[in-house]
Amino acid sequence: MLTHQSTNADLARWKEEYATYKDRLRPNRISGAALPSYLESRYPLLPVDGAQANRVVCANILENECFRRELPPDTQPSPVCRIIAHEGAGEALYRDQDDVFAGCDILVGIDLTSGYFLVEGSSLLWDELFARRGLNETDLKNFYSVAEYVACLRRFGWLERALTEH
Repeated sequence: MLTHQSTNADLARWKEEYATYKDRLRPNRISGAALPSYLESRYPLLPVDGAQANRVVCANILENECFRRELPPDTQPSPVCRIIAHEGAGEALYRDQDDVFAGCDILVGIDLTSGYFLVEGSSLLWDELFARRGLNETDLKNFYSVAEYVACLRRFGWLERALTEH
């Protein structure tokens, strides 16, 4: 998860990562419906009074062309929002929260239709979900998406597996 203003050095590093990995990766993005199942298998979840959270997820998709184009024709977002509970595996996410998120609940919003997701409160969880979701053909043409994906895979020790699964 990018948590700072990007620099020229960041751009150069991302482009270098892209050049290194673009031909070694294949489309492997899972469906939007599969992402909540993964989340539920890993963390204790609490329901969210969804109206406001759902509107944020929908607005992020519909107001950003790069996310909107992931919606199949004639469909609308179908968001699912949850809070990570402060127990079990969720406790580790709260313990390892970035300073900027300290004390905040960890909110996850996932669109079942497009696979778009947002995480507020944990860069660690955002990175995990990004690595787990994978990349589609469009993502593989974007140097930032590829570089971010590779960084997330590295963070969890999943890079070599991702490179050999193809």
